[in-house]
Amino acid sequence: MRIIGAGLPRTGTSTLCAALDRLGLGPCYHARETLRRLDHIGQWLAAYDGGPVPYRLLAGYQVTTDAPSCFFWRELTGEYPRAKVILTVRDAGSWYRSTIRTVLRQDLYPASADPALAGLRQLAQAANKYFYRADTEEAPLVERFHRHNAEVRAAVPADRLLVYEVAQGWPPLCEFLGVPVPDTPFPWLNSTAEYAAKIEQRRTR
Repeated sequence: MRIIGAGLPRTGTSTLCAALDRLGLGPCYHARETLRRLDHIGQWLAAYDGGPVPYRLLAGYQVTTDAPSCFFWRELTGEYPRAKVILTVRDAGSWYRSTIRTVLRQDLYPASADPALAGLRQLAQAANKYFYRADTEEAPLVERFHRHNAEVRAAVPADRLLVYEVAQGWPPLCEFLGVPVPDTPFPWLNSTAEYAAKIEQRRTR
């Protein structure tokens, strides 16, 4: 493991994953991997419920971003002490608005016979209980957002940590990783509208 993404969902985690892939630093374990590897879901659900973090599921990956792994950043940074840590952040108000319209939008995750959608529903419910605590009001969620970011900053040594907004593009990311800035455009992925559209497309399919 070379890079641990400690940023919460809806802080540019898909964009970061794509950027690191373009830098040749992948593969990246993002939330979508659980939909490709449905046998992983049960082990992450057990971790949410207090069980061990399933490190073996990360074998072969060099990067983690997004849920479920970002919620276990403390365990991961201990397990992989040589890995660098990237904390993706954004304006708290815009994070709240994006989160409430996506990962906490319960109508996006109805009961389904589709195994991937059923697994996504289970993971969303588990994350809601584990981190978001079923809150939908702005004040408690923003407070939890700030607390998470502050805990990462306090726990990870400065020379191991990059606090990063994806709007900054390539320069700070490449400088932190010690790689040249590529000639290719910086990727921008998974807006709020795109997130909902992807799930809706799978549901209707």
